[in-house]
Amino acid sequence: MPANTPQRRGFLRRLAGFAGFTAAASATSATAQTTTTASTPALLPEYARAQNYKSLKQSSFDRTGGNSDRWPIAPGATQELFRSDGPGIITHIWFTIAAQSASHLKDIVIRIYWEGNAKPSVEVPVGDFFGLNLGQYCVYQSAYLNCSSVKALNCYFAMPFRRSALITATNEGKQPVGSFYSNIDYKLVPSLPDDIVYFHAQYRQKTPAQATKFAAGEKEINLDGKTNYVFAETRGKGHLMGVTMGVLQNSENWFGEGDDMIFIDDETRPAITGTGTEDYINGAWDFGGRDGAVPFAHLYNGAQFMQAPEHGGGRYLMYRWHGDNPVTFERYLKHTIEHGHANDRADNFYTVCYWYQTQPFTDFPPLPPAADRIPVLKI
Repeated sequence: MPANTPQRRGFLRRLAGFAGFTAAASATSATAQTTTTASTPALLPEYARAQNYKSLKQSSFDRTGGNSDRWPIAPGATQELFRSDGPGIITHIWFTIAAQSASHLKDIVIRIYWEGNAKPSVEVPVGDFFGLNLGQYCVYQSAYLNCSSVKALNCYFAMPFRRSALITATNEGKQPVGSFYSNIDYKLVPSLPDDIVYFHAQYRQKTPAQATKFAAGEKEINLDGKTNYVFAETRGKGHLMGVTMGVLQNSENWFGEGDDMIFIDDETRPAITGTGTEDYINGAWDFGGRDGAVPFAHLYNGAQFMQAPEHGGGRYLMYRWHGDNPVTFERYLKHTIEHGHANDRADNFYTVCYWYQTQPFTDFPPLPPAADRIPVLKI
């Protein structure tokens, strides 16, 4: 058949059309391949991508080159643990301590200062900071804090700073701290986002919490939370990350009928009200009750230590993290919990509240003296 017949020309047109389609498809495929290649890093874990920071650590290593990699801290003395210019981010804090005093977890106070402020944003006894609120070691693991079986203390809260950061440890006890070991990991970065917020942690205690007296037959009501135990109160903009809590029971029966109440931007009424202490900790049913209590420690919640539950002298350690949904505030936050239903119990509370806010400092109430921080029954 002659090459220029209609059938031949039609075939060639169809072939050309197919070739065009193939070329277009190839171009589309190439574009898709390019797009896929360009987006591939998003499919990788962060550590498999190029990093734009300088990784550093400050520690208690022996400056003479020897093996005495610790700081002794005399009674009343303050040891600087960390100092850096910014911008940077503290990513991990590790301590372990050998001290003569059995109460060294309550005696030693950790303070953290951001941006050269004279007032600290963290002021907490070292044991309480790591969730050991009763002054004794307890093995547990959580998302942000843990304590190992060899008395190693770890914190994984990220702590950004723009210009400077300072961490100190003060021995407020009467005996020397023979060995305070410290490793603090951090990174220096070219810059930080405009919307960073500063890490805060505040210690509080009530020994005992003041019980509300109700007349015989009077219905126990508490809607305003005015006499609740207060974890923390602050003004500014930020978000709540959670609490650690130690309770020493001063009387028999279950201590934890208290509801959590969080006041957000309104000092007159709580925006959030819970259903009981064990529920706020995301446990249930009195943590198993007097005879069935079994400690637990999970990523965001735990009651990692329970001794003589529901008896006078009973001890509890607990924590609750809000990392899944940090509680935001624009102007004001007061995080509270009832001590017993409608505050009808008088147990001893020792707590730390952890949060972030835009200001690099806040005004804390005075820290109780070291001797007053040691849990003692008030029966």
